[in-house]
Amino acid sequence: MNENSLEYDLSNLKLFSGNAHPELAEKIGEYLGVALGHLTCKTFSDGETQVQVNESARGMDVFLLQPTCSPANENIMELLIMLDAFRRASARRVTVVLSYYGYARQDKKIKPREPVTARLIADLITMAGANRILTVDLHAEQIQGFFNVPVDHLYMGPVIGRYLLDEGYDEQDVVVVSPDVGGVQRARSLAEILGKPLAIIAKRRPEPGKVDIMEIIGDVKGKLAIMIDDIIDTAGSVMQGAEALLKRGAREIVVTGTHAVFSGNAAINLQEGPVKRVIVTDTIPIDNRKRFPKLTILPCAPVLGEAIRRIHLDQSISTMFDSWRR
Repeated sequence: MNENSLEYDLSNLKLFSGNAHPELAEKIGEYLGVALGHLTCKTFSDGETQVQVNESARGMDVFLLQPTCSPANENIMELLIMLDAFRRASARRVTVVLSYYGYARQDKKIKPREPVTARLIADLITMAGANRILTVDLHAEQIQGFFNVPVDHLYMGPVIGRYLLDEGYDEQDVVVVSPDVGGVQRARSLAEILGKPLAIIAKRRPEPGKVDIMEIIGDVKGKLAIMIDDIIDTAGSVMQGAEALLKRGAREIVVTGTHAVFSGNAAINLQEGPVKRVIVTDTIPIDNRKRFPKLTILPCAPVLGEAIRRIHLDQSISTMFDSWRR
């Protein structure tokens, strides 16, 4: 089949969703022109999860959307039980669409007697019956290697970059900032899309949730600084980074990120803080309590939907971003 053909057969594709983010699943279904499969997922009186697949999945190419966002433990357990249900229903292949991979920040041992929870979750998902993983902006690239099944890793940087181009940021005096050394590749990719220079914030974490800014590498004076990160959780890191950038002479701060976790008072702090705008995607649900005037939410359904279509038709995933590169 011609990869660029608009005519393709999705009759053997089934799209299902757990309770983590059904709104995103609906949008993906609309993009594909596929109705969501019928699945019952509820809780017994004692808290146990009950799953029932309410239509035949035998011989089907099943895509199951379930980001492991908050409440993470409940969503992970629900995912494992759904996978077992589809395996026993004789699905030909089950691809788990992890638009957000929880526990990703526990990807290595830093102190003695610590678990590597990112590997544990990968093992659980694989053993439960996943044949393939489709995920978005993993916190650490090496997590792909924790799975013993194929992993398609998507990036929202091109989506954010195209939006910034449409908003005219490439015509302004901009510097793209990585909030830490680990995010340099992500920031460099966005800088290439915008055709702008790169700066890096060197920091250390004395303990989880706390950040000490050590140094800013690069020229930010008089520039509009665009920080890009994968996860915005408590927003402590980006807020401290914004304050450090302003002290170094940055004119304005725009914060971008893929996964809007927004724990605790993050939404309030971002709205009342020194940042001008916050741009995120909808890989996880963002309820009204976490939305604020400075916030812009970009849709990820077209990217996930196109990736699902290409996986089903055995087409290239990497080429789908070619038209978005500068």
